[in-house]
This record gives sequence, structure tokens and C-alpha cells, in this order.
Amino acid sequence: MLFATAFDWRFFLSALGLAFILEGLPYFMLAERMPEVLRTLAERRPRTLRLMGLTAIAIGLTVIAFAKR
Repeated sequence: MLFATAFDWRFFLSALGLAFILEGLPYFMLAERMPEVLRTLAERRPRTLRLMGLTAIAIGLTVIAFAKR
């Protein structure tokens, strides 16, 4: 069977927890500046935001690929 390996819940939950930590850090560390940052992001064109998101995805996938070597 293709893809017959068991799903690793521990790894998944660890990765999800790390994602929440990384997402929460700017709000905790830069709480005073976050409203300004969010206003700046809200003023960006959707195309720019998509490019920023795609860049973040590509960097994340690259980091994962190097970590799995």
C-alpha cells in the first residue's frame, strides 16, 4: 500500500505548537507596535500579501527539506 505509514501525532502536534509560538512572538514582544504593523499590512495590495505568503511558504519548505537531510 502506498502511504501506509502511521500518522505521527506527536510530531504533528509539536510542529503545530511551534507554529503557534512563532505566530505569537511578535504580538508578545512588540505589542505596542503591532497595531501600526497590522495597519501597514492592511494597506498592502492583495497581490503583495500573496507574494509575502508564498515567500514564507517557500522558506518554510526549504528549512524543512534541509532539516530532513
